[in-house]
Amino acid sequence: MPFHLKSFFKPALTATVAAACLGLPGAYAQKAPEPLKIGVILPLSGPFAYYGEQISNGIKVYVKEHGDVVAGRKIELIYKDDTGVAPEIDRRMAQELLVTDKADMLAGFALTPSALAAAPVATQAKRPMIVMNATSTIVPSRSPFIVRVSSSLPQVTIPLADWAYKNKIRKVYTMMADYAPGVDTEKAFIKEFDRLGGTIVGSVRVPITNNDFGSYVQKIKDVKPDAAFVFLPSASAAAAFVKEYRERGLREAGIRLLGIHDLADETFIDSLGDGIIGTITSGPYSPTHDSDVNRKFIKAYAEMFGPNARADYLSSGGYDGMAAIYAALKKTNGKTADGTKVIDAFRGLSFEGVRGPITIDPETRDITQNIYLRKVERDGNHLVNVEFETVPNVKAPKP
Repeated sequence: MPFHLKSFFKPALTATVAAACLGLPGAYAQKAPEPLKIGVILPLSGPFAYYGEQISNGIKVYVKEHGDVVAGRKIELIYKDDTGVAPEIDRRMAQELLVTDKADMLAGFALTPSALAAAPVATQAKRPMIVMNATSTIVPSRSPFIVRVSSSLPQVTIPLADWAYKNKIRKVYTMMADYAPGVDTEKAFIKEFDRLGGTIVGSVRVPITNNDFGSYVQKIKDVKPDAAFVFLPSASAAAAFVKEYRERGLREAGIRLLGIHDLADETFIDSLGDGIIGTITSGPYSPTHDSDVNRKFIKAYAEMFGPNARADYLSSGGYDGMAAIYAALKKTNGKTADGTKVIDAFRGLSFEGVRGPITIDPETRDITQNIYLRKVERDGNHLVNVEFETVPNVKAPKP
């Protein structure tokens, strides 16, 4: 019987095609793309756990709304709990995520010490690092692989100093938590207020763990400034300060209370009581922000976490941070092997976030965004930050 090569290969060819069609191993089967891994480092326990919870909530809402596949690659989020201000833990976790877990990028970073500790690791590995809060000015400059999608403290503070002077506030007493962000905030306000012609009649830095403000508030009252500018990042410290501010009659004495968004964060603003009403703050986001994107976000947030859950600037950082990541990955067609090319995809990126228009500065990799002046008001059972003035397209100043 004649032997034909065509007949010999036909069964094997048919089997291979069939295997490919059925998704079975074979010469022509398409291998599914590897999951795209994002290592998220946040404080999920300890005194700053609400920072981590809010940022992760924002991440979860975005992924639910937009799906967990981008540019053909499934997103895999790997969470690590750094417990708060613990740079050694952050450094180790960044290394584990990039080396052991093979993460394509890092994200999260609620606090400045966390971001600064991980920055050299991201640089060495040449992996993108998306900062969703850490607000000290220096953060993006610590690695060419950092992109920040939250805000910087001077970016938020300078518009408040401008507003204060424009509204006939001439004498201000400043009180800051004594750590890097507090110092950053203090310097930005004083420099701008001095430039405008205002006078700083007193300044004090308090330990970050301090919750006893009686003597500090009395000193402010005795000096009789037009306003007190206060930066206290923890809920307990803000509540303790506002209690003294109210009980010692500073409002009745004509001393206005100013702060950036941390002072009247939506996650604890109701606990501050009516003593916080009338306080003027500046910030990049309020859940009362009037836009279709934000209304959709707030609705989805309540559906996921319950009607009493409240989004804040931290959850907007998680949500808008994921929006930036998805947009950059679409530009690279899901490719992440070259970290430099991924970072380049973030440069100049513009989109509408829950807070309004966002652009990533192509030079600094920091955020340009609107900053809003807000006033604390009561709305039914809740206290809210109501935006009353917009300062458009504010660039984050260089360190």
